[in-house]
Amino acid sequence: MRIQNMQSLLSHGNISGRKAVLEILEAGLSASDPYANVKKLIRLDGDRLTIGNSDFEPPGSPVTGEEVIELGDIENIYVVGAGKGIQRAVKAIEETLGDRLTGGHVIDKKGHPVILEKVEVTLGAHPVPDEDCVRGCERIMALAKKLTERDLVFTCIGSGVSSLLTMPVPDVSLDDVSRVTYLMQIERGATTTDLNAIRNHLDMMKGARISRMLNPARVIHIITKPPRKYEDLMRNNHFLHTLPDYTTFRLAVDNLKKYDAWEAAPDSVRRFLEKADTRYESVKAEEFEKTPCRIFFVLPDKGPNSELPSAMRKAEELGYRPLMLTDALYHAEARHAGTYAAAVARTIERLGQPVEPPCVLFSTGEMVVTVGKSTGIGGRNQEFALSAAFGIEGSENIVIASVDTDGTDGPGSQFSKNAGGLPQCLAGGIVDGHTLAEAKKAGVDVSGELKEHNTSPALWELKNGIVASPNISLLDLTVILVAARG
Repeated sequence: MRIQNMQSLLSHGNISGRKAVLEILEAGLSASDPYANVKKLIRLDGDRLTIGNSDFEPPGSPVTGEEVIELGDIENIYVVGAGKGIQRAVKAIEETLGDRLTGGHVIDKKGHPVILEKVEVTLGAHPVPDEDCVRGCERIMALAKKLTERDLVFTCIGSGVSSLLTMPVPDVSLDDVSRVTYLMQIERGATTTDLNAIRNHLDMMKGARISRMLNPARVIHIITKPPRKYEDLMRNNHFLHTLPDYTTFRLAVDNLKKYDAWEAAPDSVRRFLEKADTRYESVKAEEFEKTPCRIFFVLPDKGPNSELPSAMRKAEELGYRPLMLTDALYHAEARHAGTYAAAVARTIERLGQPVEPPCVLFSTGEMVVTVGKSTGIGGRNQEFALSAAFGIEGSENIVIASVDTDGTDGPGSQFSKNAGGLPQCLAGGIVDGHTLAEAKKAGVDVSGELKEHNTSPALWELKNGIVASPNISLLDLTVILVAARG
């Protein structure tokens, strides 16, 4: 099971409702695993390597079908990449290729266990990069320098790659890159889209520069995300860093000003972006499409085995009507989303509107938390859950939970120096109608902790912090259960 502290979470409060919600979350979390699909994508039969599966091709791709490679023509096979939980995809490649795999290097998030044997792993910080992210990139760059046309390279990336794959441009230090990332994403609550235009132009690896380095080797790009249209990948991409980037220096400057962060950004960042040196522009579609490669996505989109359908199917098995509240909960402040979710649940409980209970409402997306100068420990899913507790206080019918499907909700260990006995990173949180009464009894100031965005210590002390094994991220998964009215 991916949820690691089930017994503690079920030791108090609305136990029957919690049990149902946790079973539903477990079903969704267990679907967030690329391992089996990578095995379907890559098959080895003697000296013949077959790569391909129509289920994993970007719609509209100009090249389709299977790639059949005679390994007698290949000198070395490597794997490189970065992403939260990316080792699960690479493990499948290791097992498939066995001794045929030469090696490689990938960057995963700190706190994740190292499970690879032939491919080296660096654990870096997320969401704000650290020196280990740079060290991992240096290892990838060193490997790339020795590639020839007789080599085959698999790239593997997923959510979190924008932080983990960090190699600052000349004249901009890692400290300055980290500062502008913290400024935008944590203090100002910038969206990933707006932030990436900036950090893509302060980096030597992002925006398909890593793919440029891999020439002249034969390259297969594996992405641990649901499929996207090929044209969209070529013209509108900003976060899949093995593929071309549409953003510009001008957009980077505009986005800093959009969040009133231009003057607060380090001098080196402002100078570099204003100079807009074309030598450091990210790779655009016109260049990328001249280099032969294949692109595959190895997580299902909205099929029956993806995270939301799996979770909704479990809810139905347990006797609850599953309903999609939204699959686009992006860029909303987590505390506001939690307050609204609780209000919806209360209306269902009291009035049977807009749906009669028993039911479970689902949301997914990627919320934000604007932290400002606060230094608390937490994450958007934890803040969502703890905020919702106020709206469902006293209810015997409602349980609300939210997790990041990669198992790590919020910053990495560099912000956890005063965490005490906390796990390195919670996956999310769960609350019910008893939560605030339990907090009062335990002397936990929930309002104060929310104000300081210090949700992890509060949830953990109240046995409401969810711990999950790490894997690939398919964004947030929120579950709102409303039992039948007694």
